[in-house]
Amino acid sequence: MPERDGNGLKKAGIIYGDVGTTEFTCTVLNPNLEQGDYVQVLHERFGWVLGRVDEIKRKTNLTVERAHNLLNGDDVDIEETVLAKIVVIGYRDERGLLQYPRTPFNVGSVVYFAEDNFIKDVIGIEEIRKTGAYIGRLFKHKNIKIYLDINTMVQKHVSILAKTGAGKSYLAGVLLEELLKKNVTTVVIDPHGEYSSLKYPAKKTELHQEFGVSPRGYTSKIKVFSPDPELNKAKPLRFTLASVTPRELLNLMNLDARQYLIPLRKAMDLLKTSRQFFDLRDIIRVLESEDNPSLSPLIAQLEYLAEMGIFARKGTRIDDIVSQGKLSIINLRGIAPDIQEMVVQRLAMALFELRKRDKIPPLMLVVEEAHNYAPQQGIAASTKILRTIASEGRKFGLGLMIISQRPAKIDKNILSQCNTQIILRVTNPNDLRAIGNSVENLTKGSLEEIQRLPVGVALVTGGNISMPLFVEIRSRETKHGGESVKIVEG
Repeated sequence: MPERDGNGLKKAGIIYGDVGTTEFTCTVLNPNLEQGDYVQVLHERFGWVLGRVDEIKRKTNLTVERAHNLLNGDDVDIEETVLAKIVVIGYRDERGLLQYPRTPFNVGSVVYFAEDNFIKDVIGIEEIRKTGAYIGRLFKHKNIKIYLDINTMVQKHVSILAKTGAGKSYLAGVLLEELLKKNVTTVVIDPHGEYSSLKYPAKKTELHQEFGVSPRGYTSKIKVFSPDPELNKAKPLRFTLASVTPRELLNLMNLDARQYLIPLRKAMDLLKTSRQFFDLRDIIRVLESEDNPSLSPLIAQLEYLAEMGIFARKGTRIDDIVSQGKLSIINLRGIAPDIQEMVVQRLAMALFELRKRDKIPPLMLVVEEAHNYAPQQGIAASTKILRTIASEGRKFGLGLMIISQRPAKIDKNILSQCNTQIILRVTNPNDLRAIGNSVENLTKGSLEEIQRLPVGVALVTGGNISMPLFVEIRSRETKHGGESVKIVEG
């Protein structure tokens, strides 16, 4: 059989066996056909229909006994056939709507490698350059660029899920570059201090030319804040005690509320009635004036907390952090976990309240290592406000992007609110189950494929992407700040 048909299409296989309307099997004619490839088949009633190779396997007549004969040097005739299971995606009807064929394909119909334009038409892939974030190209299809609609991402939230080392922070950097180019106001919770590298251009490679991007930095559009400005070379991030309750303060110090809540509350109430601004040192002085030895552990913990410098008489103004069209990074590297939770809680609450009153521009809040700030099990101070943003933020133009290496450990209420989902390689069974439960139209073959994805390839679904697509993520324009540290040089 010739490799190509008269219409120039490249042959991939021939339909055989039992044929359904949503899937069928074909014998493979072309050894280059692989799992994940798109194919097209001519239906006698509905015209060309698009499908995707969901599984591919080799079937042989080699038994165990004959295999032993082969091992002993005997001549053994082996018959084998390569088979592919094709999942039907559908076709566009005269109204432009995606439809499934309502009758099966004819047995013996030729299966072809799908043309790029046909894939784009059926799936509905558009190059939305004005409002889109260019993230890469359809896997194995260099001419099909993939854009995510930024308005949809902000309005309906985003999740980026992957195991460690699969490229989630690299991908997040790509999205942040696109938000910067479109002047989208963004705040990033950065627990590892890896996103400040967005200031600096990447080293140019051949892949930049392949993807049609050029190295550049965004220094003028980035501000960095940190509770420890000396360690992280950033502007200081400070909070006032005016809105912090005594119980919250005790939680940060891990002290018994039954013993210390009343004296701490009395000290704070006294200061609130006598002055507009006060800090931890003021509380310490009031407690020391009590001359009560039993308060020594409380005073010692307050001294330790005061040394961190997170609380001050005058806090950092939110409108200093949030600037129209700029990216603000909250660098939490080296900060204790309970302080990190408090920072995320206070900042997220302020953003939500001010956005409701239209005091700050619409923005995207990006939370790296989201399972630490909104865990499915256990308690974090920041969980409640992140849940509120996930469920109500879209009404007020406050988008949420959560990034995590442990999908199963993220609060399910938050994860379920993320309409756009980007999934890189994941292997943990619990995480795979969480993904399978949250992603619509994900086939068994695609879920298994997630475990074997090469670095830099992601499953993208939701938003303006009508069905799960495997996408090769483009090269970053900026320097990647999330590389692993080498212990031994080769």
